Amino acid sequence: MQNCQKMESFHRFRLWVFVFLCLMFQSGNGFYLPGSYPHKYGIGDELSVKVNSLTSIETEMPFSYYSLPFCKPEGGVKDSAENLGELLMGDRIENSPYKFKMYTNESEIFLCQVEKLSDDQFKILKKRIDEMYQVNLILDNLPAIRFTKKEEYFLRWTGYPVGIKIQDVYYLFNHLRFNVLVHKYEETNVARVMGTGDAAEMIPTIGKDGSDKPGYMVVGFEVIPCSIMHNADSVKGLKMYNKYPSPIRCDPSSVAMPIKEGQPLTFTYEVTFEESDIKWPSRWDAYLKMEGAKVHWFSILNSLMVITFLAGIVLVIFLRTVRRDLTRYEELDKEAQAQMNEELSGWKLVVGDVFRAPSNPALLCIMVGDGVQILGMAVVTILFAALGFMSPASRGTLITGMLFFYMILGVAAGYVAVRLWRTIGCGDQKGWISVAWKAACFFPGIAFLILTTLNFLLWGSHSTGAIPFSLFVILILLWFCISVPLTLIGGLFGARAPHIEYPVRTNQIPREIPQQRYPSWLLVLGAGTLPFGTLFIELFFIMSSIWMGRVYYVFGFLLVVMILLVVVCAEVSLVLTYMHLCVEDWRWWWKSFFASGSVAIYIFLYSVNYLVFDLKNLSGPVSATLYLGYSLFMVLAIMLATGTVGFLSSFWFVYYLFSSVKLD
Repeated sequence: MQNCQKMESFHRFRLWVFVFLCLMFQSGNGFYLPGSYPHKYGIGDELSVKVNSLTSIETEMPFSYYSLPFCKPEGGVKDSAENLGELLMGDRIENSPYKFKMYTNESEIFLCQVEKLSDDQFKILKKRIDEMYQVNLILDNLPAIRFTKKEEYFLRWTGYPVGIKIQDVYYLFNHLRFNVLVHKYEETNVARVMGTGDAAEMIPTIGKDGSDKPGYMVVGFEVIPCSIMHNADSVKGLKMYNKYPSPIRCDPSSVAMPIKEGQPLTFTYEVTFEESDIKWPSRWDAYLKMEGAKVHWFSILNSLMVITFLAGIVLVIFLRTVRRDLTRYEELDKEAQAQMNEELSGWKLVVGDVFRAPSNPALLCIMVGDGVQILGMAVVTILFAALGFMSPASRGTLITGMLFFYMILGVAAGYVAVRLWRTIGCGDQKGWISVAWKAACFFPGIAFLILTTLNFLLWGSHSTGAIPFSLFVILILLWFCISVPLTLIGGLFGARAPHIEYPVRTNQIPREIPQQRYPSWLLVLGAGTLPFGTLFIELFFIMSSIWMGRVYYVFGFLLVVMILLVVVCAEVSLVLTYMHLCVEDWRWWWKSFFASGSVAIYIFLYSVNYLVFDLKNLSGPVSATLYLGYSLFMVLAIMLATGTVGFLSSFWFVYYLFSSVKLD
């Protein structure tokens, strides 16, 4: 009977989960993971190309597409609806004059003629070409991709360059040849979760009108830029989308349109449609095939094996040593224990000082609380991304998700900070509101200061990467209207929760710490090398994604690396805490935090190394300042998260160690 009830409950639970997932993913015409669904186009239906910000790996400052003298749409420039993450990433998606008809090849289409180039327009065009800016086009949510051949290899690029400089002459790419890959619309499409897994599920899609009219889906968008010398007089009187009067031969290997001050610019394009075997779920594969994929996979696996092996050795040695000490101590009678306390040195002699309050206890509580919040945000975000909920197809969802989870986890930050504060104060509730308030403002305040400074630099450069003032107001409102109240609520729960009682009493007079052979902080700073070993290979790919414009998608591996990082941080901090206690140094609180948190120093040094050797073409002090500012923001968050792991594991270890020893 009980088994039947259990089975029935299980089936009910499974049904509710299925209903919840259906509600989560139902949108518009059907279901599709992740974040979008197949769009059916009939033959002759209009396809509109959108434009994103101009980007460059040499400056890392995006600019609006229409900041250059390009053709504008007939109805005027209109912004597309963008989420919070897209705005923070500097994306500015707008409509463009490029329009196609589904499965209709067209050639020699006249777009527009820009009147004589002014001095300012000429200078800005030359500057953007010098800085290797790329034009980013989007069709049906797919970025335009460009293939170039180098020796025997095909290289993939998103977007195309504004122009090229050859022997001090600047050439503009004013003719675009588009190739749109389409796949016949199918009523049943296989949706694959984007991540490291290959799990697939049959998800039906429903057409708009439910008719049997043949339709197609866009599964690829390729662009070939060409520089064509047009006859300015021959296009006079032509309207947008009219036929260009003479044939155009697009040869990407040659250039013919030099830009000169006072000279008009003529833009044209052509489009061909090609039926492809690529299915809807696989249309992002061309973007996700990173160069050196084999090196990436083997390096990650090698790193995981090495770190797992080292972590296992550390754990075995650590447990054997501690257990042997405990066993030897507890096997003695009381008189022998007292004599042993007098004769032996080590962690047993600091029993009256090990829980003595650290210096700046409020700051430690605040940093640990913020670290829990950042770590929780990172784990939940990466988990969702690994499951495919935050794929590259859904622009900005990763940043939006991180902000959302960070705000919600303010409850955890307030709770941990206040409960630790009460534990250090032996149950005293005095000052908990101040601790919770500071926990709500410490990391966001530093982040706000860094980002505001960088934003002034972007504003001064008129970059779309600058956060608009209205978005600044929204972020401040989110901070003070959601994050701060949730942190204070968490602090209230922490104040009401029972504090952790120490297993031993603390002496009134602090024990003198023997002189050490080497500075203890040197060992603490050196401890960060082991956690850095788990990260540095994955860090290269993350940095390449952020600064080189590549798509990062192996969130499953990142989740595994992050779990290993947490384990290694905990073990390194435990070992160092034990070593400090063995030399009668009872000041372990801050050292346990920075033993694992010192990995941030090595990450920042690696960031500087990446700037010098991988981003050596980065031009100008503004770009370098932006890079270092964002890197500083990143390493601060990593320090708080990894330091928190080290501190909490050491606190648990010290509590367990001294509660296992019975002392009079």
